[in-house]
Amino acid sequence: MVDKIKVAVLGSTGFVGLELVNILAKHPNVEINFLGSENYPNENIVNFNNTLDSYNLPKLSYNKDFKPSFSEVVFLSLPHGISHQYVKNFYNKLKIIDLSADFRLDSDKIYNENYEKIHLCPELLDKFVYGLPEINKNNIKNSSNISVPGCYPTSILLPLIPILKNNLINPKNIIIDSKSGYSGAGKKFNLKNIKNSLDYNFYNYNTNTHRHICEIKQELLKNYNNKINFSFNPHILPVYRGMMSTIYVDLNDGILLYHIQKILIDYYKNSKFVKILDENNVCDFFSVQHTNNCLIKLFKHHSDNKIIIVSLIDNLIKGAAGQAVKCFNIISNFDEEISLTNLK
Repeated sequence: MVDKIKVAVLGSTGFVGLELVNILAKHPNVEINFLGSENYPNENIVNFNNTLDSYNLPKLSYNKDFKPSFSEVVFLSLPHGISHQYVKNFYNKLKIIDLSADFRLDSDKIYNENYEKIHLCPELLDKFVYGLPEINKNNIKNSSNISVPGCYPTSILLPLIPILKNNLINPKNIIIDSKSGYSGAGKKFNLKNIKNSLDYNFYNYNTNTHRHICEIKQELLKNYNNKINFSFNPHILPVYRGMMSTIYVDLNDGILLYHIQKILIDYYKNSKFVKILDENNVCDFFSVQHTNNCLIKLFKHHSDNKIIIVSLIDNLIKGAAGQAVKCFNIISNFDEEISLTNLK
């Protein structure tokens, strides 16, 4: 019998934090022994998610009251600019899985410019591994500090990295059009932006200036050491969860759609959670919500030298909490799928 690992979650009452607690509470090798919150000490987490009622979970405490000696692993489901304040004190005292952007970027200069904050421990940036398991599993396995990718980058990097690695597309003319449920904007998102008494709204934001652009570019360049140019246009949909990235690419000479399909199928043949769909499969939000899957489907273009790639994830799970738990399973030498199937 495997001894249970003592785990803490800071920021446990946010959208992602609640998903994380829900997954970890069902994990047979986990004992959640600390739940942190910024605003709700001494409350029960079931007040925020009543499906957790059957689990023996601790009462909420202030995030700041957590001590590294309490647990073996801490998940930081905290806002950008807050996580690094904790990591400064936690580093080398327990394993850290950070779901914010504070340790995703390799350069503190780029972080400072994009997040408009001065990084408090830039010397630790290279101590964190980028936690995209299907691409970076070996590095994750040998690390005690994981930085979980953003949801937009997850949906974009999974289809693009294999085909760029294999020189199948023109790297200088990639167009990415992404749409997210409003939970991706966090708890402070004003629902009046998306709904009024008569109708629902839909809009793009931060076109070609979104903070995730530098993260996407950084990780693409690590896997394709050449010049890359892409446009990125993100949108907010009037739905709670789900993310779809539609990617328009130009094929290199002699490359056809089935070459792309074959490479993706082969690349992800051992990946439980990345599924390459054929023309008969439905590709929509209902297919991916409440799962740790990334669904990828290819479409022909009227021009023979172009294709359209559609990539779908649940932004709260594959784009955050589920990905974090998969990284936890890897660094703990557990089966990667534990607690990540049958999430509905």
